[in-house]
Amino acid sequence: MREFPGTRPRRLRRNAALRALVREDRLSVDDLIWPVFVRDGENVLEEVPSMPGVVRRSVDRIVEAAEQAAELGIRCICIFPYTDNALKTDACEEAWNPENLSNRATRAIRAAVPDLLVMTDIALDPYNAQGHDGIVRDGIILNDESVEALVRMAVAQADAGADILGPSDMMDNRIGAMRDALEAAGHSDTCIMSYSAKYASAFYGPFRDAVGASGALKGDKKTYQLDPLNAEEAERMIARDLAEGADMVMVKPGMPYLDIVRRVKARFRVPTFAYQVSGEYAMIRAAAANGWIDGEKAMMESLMAFRRAGCDGVLTYFAPEAAGLIARGWE
Repeated sequence: MREFPGTRPRRLRRNAALRALVREDRLSVDDLIWPVFVRDGENVLEEVPSMPGVVRRSVDRIVEAAEQAAELGIRCICIFPYTDNALKTDACEEAWNPENLSNRATRAIRAAVPDLLVMTDIALDPYNAQGHDGIVRDGIILNDESVEALVRMAVAQADAGADILGPSDMMDNRIGAMRDALEAAGHSDTCIMSYSAKYASAFYGPFRDAVGASGALKGDKKTYQLDPLNAEEAERMIARDLAEGADMVMVKPGMPYLDIVRRVKARFRVPTFAYQVSGEYAMIRAAAANGWIDGEKAMMESLMAFRRAGCDGVLTYFAPEAAGLIARGWE
């Protein structure tokens, strides 16, 4: 390379057209998955205090959100239920009820916006009287009994019309068991995006408020979610889930674990996603509300980071706002 002044890297940064011409990656609305929260009732929009700008919606208002997503060009919406405490039990039976909130919302979206992909969450915490992702007995989270429940949940969600199942529970052997059950039930085309590298993180707090699991949770989730200091274990979990039949994999949380995203994409070369979780979202919103950062620019920069790290897509509560900015040619 010729030395200065023959080489002037700033030449390619001189204006917007040049910067766009040499840009190494792109952020597209196709990269966005919008997580939404559904609750019982009619015509309900209920704010989540710890997640400014995020609401719980009744099924009819979830359909409106789906229509909004389609208008913005967002191709996938992900459903999380806020379950009435009266329906939460130690056995988590509501998780595979064909008429539970998640399944009703899925069917409603399928009927109203058939081209929109519907992703669902597979974990027992919204239905568990003890707030855990698996069945608990004598303070122990039971793996095999939990997998049996999760499989029933997966088939019920596929029956309702879900396109993508998102097992977020981190139980052992659940992907293989789900894949076998889906094939046996005639759902061979149903995709699995496994939360393969889900860490025991402090960034989930607002989400637990949003699904009503915070007050119920007893203890922590460290016996099934990954240790934040373990990267090689994350790769082993990715390899396991792919071998068991996962179509796509996810790293969660997002920005604090971009190194894991990079390792996963470089090694496995499979569709790789990250979840920009509630704590990440809330921090950006709070800092922006206090005037400490430019919220719009920070939001877009955070999403660019996922693409640069190797993500094929990202679950983010910013999806509608980001999609609107992208459509307007934001730089």
